[in-house]
Amino acid sequence: MSFSFAAQRDSHLPLVDAKMVNGPGLFSDIGKRSRDLLTKDFVSDQKFTLSSSTDSGAEFTSTAIKKGGLSTGDIAAKYKYKNTLVDVKVDTESNIFTTFTVTDIFPSTKAIVSVKLPDYNSGKLELHYFHDHATFTTAAILNKSPAIDVSATIGTPAIAFGAEAGYDTTSGNFTKYTAGIGVTKPESAASIILGDKGDTIRASYLHHLDQSKKSAAVGEITRRFSTNENTFTVGGSYVIDGLTVVKAKLNNHGKLGALLQHEVIPKSLITIAGEIDTKALEKTPKFGLALALKP
Repeated sequence: MSFSFAAQRDSHLPLVDAKMVNGPGLFSDIGKRSRDLLTKDFVSDQKFTLSSSTDSGAEFTSTAIKKGGLSTGDIAAKYKYKNTLVDVKVDTESNIFTTFTVTDIFPSTKAIVSVKLPDYNSGKLELHYFHDHATFTTAAILNKSPAIDVSATIGTPAIAFGAEAGYDTTSGNFTKYTAGIGVTKPESAASIILGDKGDTIRASYLHHLDQSKKSAAVGEITRRFSTNENTFTVGGSYVIDGLTVVKAKLNNHGKLGALLQHEVIPKSLITIAGEIDTKALEKTPKFGLALALKP
């Protein structure tokens, strides 16, 4: 039996403008609400996070992780100055992750530059453009043979059509191409995504059960054409009170997962999660415990 500590970490230094909120959103936002309900906070490793901030706006986060018999950790710092956000993280393997995010270099744009040292070939440049009825992104690895990803979304906050593709300049082949449609209403969200180069199709529907949108139910079905395999997953979340949330999910392969998340003090969360295989009860269940403290 394994126990795990994990934590949800949210940035309190957002860099957004009106078009980023009012437009159709990024392609990765299609189906995101359903994915989050079925996957977010279902932890399977040991993780402890301690966060703090200063009056000047800097944020510091220390993280310790234990997965199986391996323990790792990192220290991260974030600082926002005008339209620039700087994020630096150093881990126990002496890797340094640095990210610069700058908004409005040109109107309605966002630029993200990231690099992992000492791997100088890991640099990445992303450019985002936001419009009231369209969003475009491109990303490239900064080396001699860059891999390039592009995506485009058109529509409104209520309905969006989008596609993305990845291209390897070394082999001259497409690494991925995906298309999708998302429909969002105040009480529900639905999406259909054709992915894995056309090999899979995923449809999901989420419906809020109360006006406060704190409780919801979701259904998702995925079909892989190459294997004729279907996966159907249902799940839900329910707010017991203002401090406690429970979530559960079950798929047709017998995997049952559940979690309980409680805010022990303001902005500090403890999450207990577990998963069992109902078709193979002799297997050891997985359990998780997430602890995120922000004094």
